[in-house]
Amino acid sequence: MSHHTSRCALVAALAGALACSDRPPTTAPGGGPAARATTPARATIAPPEALARALALALGAPEFRSRVKAQLDASPFREHKLQFQRFLRADNGNALAALAGAAGITSDALARQADRAIPLEMYLPVPEHRHAWAEAGGDANVLVATAIADHDVPVAFDVHGNRSLLSPNTPPATPVIALVPVETDFSVRPSFLQYCGDECGGGGGGGGSGPPPPTPGLYMTKSHFTQTFEGWLKGSPEFEVHILGQKDQTDSLKDYQCAGEHQASPYYFDQNDLDWSGSVMLYSKTQLDNYHAAHPAQDVRVFVVEDDDTACEIKTTNDFWQNVVNAVDGANQALTAGKDTTSSTADKAWKFAKAIQKLLAALASLINTNDELPGNAVQDNIAGEYHDGYNWVVKGEKNVTNGWIKLEMR
Repeated sequence: MSHHTSRCALVAALAGALACSDRPPTTAPGGGPAARATTPARATIAPPEALARALALALGAPEFRSRVKAQLDASPFREHKLQFQRFLRADNGNALAALAGAAGITSDALARQADRAIPLEMYLPVPEHRHAWAEAGGDANVLVATAIADHDVPVAFDVHGNRSLLSPNTPPATPVIALVPVETDFSVRPSFLQYCGDECGGGGGGGGSGPPPPTPGLYMTKSHFTQTFEGWLKGSPEFEVHILGQKDQTDSLKDYQCAGEHQASPYYFDQNDLDWSGSVMLYSKTQLDNYHAAHPAQDVRVFVVEDDDTACEIKTTNDFWQNVVNAVDGANQALTAGKDTTSSTADKAWKFAKAIQKLLAALASLINTNDELPGNAVQDNIAGEYHDGYNWVVKGEKNVTNGWIKLEMR
């Protein structure tokens, strides 16, 4: 469950332009609140219910449903996602015409609704739903659900247009196609190994003399998180690891390097569950040397983000960022940075260091939702917390432990 709930206020005119429906859910199943608690600063964007209902109604036609399933199956993107607005206009607008006809409106009217909406993606976010719907041959036992933010109550429609509210925490037994804000970079076609995800089998081994030695630098080889920080409707988590250091000669932080699923090798890794193991470089030795040449006596933080919007941009509120950093620094004597101690020890080692800067400069402006902040990596002996096979603990808001990772210099 997310610990932070605030969002930057959007300009009222923008919020109105982005909304496709004036009927946001008002109650959750059982009569509870419709979504997690909000702050007065949060702007309400209604989920695109009209588009979700039109898609669900169109899926009542077997031929259209078969085409949709085939396109989802063929998608090269992780979790077999499709960009919704692009999907509508593909094949001379066949999908646009099908949704408009099912909804009883003109294609131009539905196109205007889609254009006014924020960019959307569609897919089956629950792996068990993908398998079940495939085994059923893509039958009519399917829902289309939409929500804007993690842990919002999903609004769902069946192929007859009946509206219902789903649990934000537990997916239903019926397969669900999600229609949600875009998290995927559809401009970059991924390689097979990057998108196949849970459909992939085991990887093959290489021949010859073996892989080349790794580029010297700081690596992460294992990670475990206590939660995914992602509601089920938003699919698999998108964990990223950021290297933060001094911005110029100021007292602010700058994001120097990001490792994650949208990065090229050697910064690519894709964690789709609570556990990951492998080898991903977080910061090269050359980068470290260049950083220290420009910033003598300054060290860097290793910071974990669960991305909700634009890859490798930290999008959150300044207040929430400060709450996390102040809590972690305060509880750990500000020994929340790290440094390469290879030259002063017999072994290559990444050890704790004093963190100076706390304010992250130029936080990306909020468009859709906030990124979650699993937190700042703190060496285990500083945190006073040990996990077998790991050496750094990820600390978040209120200094809560959100995971643990293994860092090493190579």
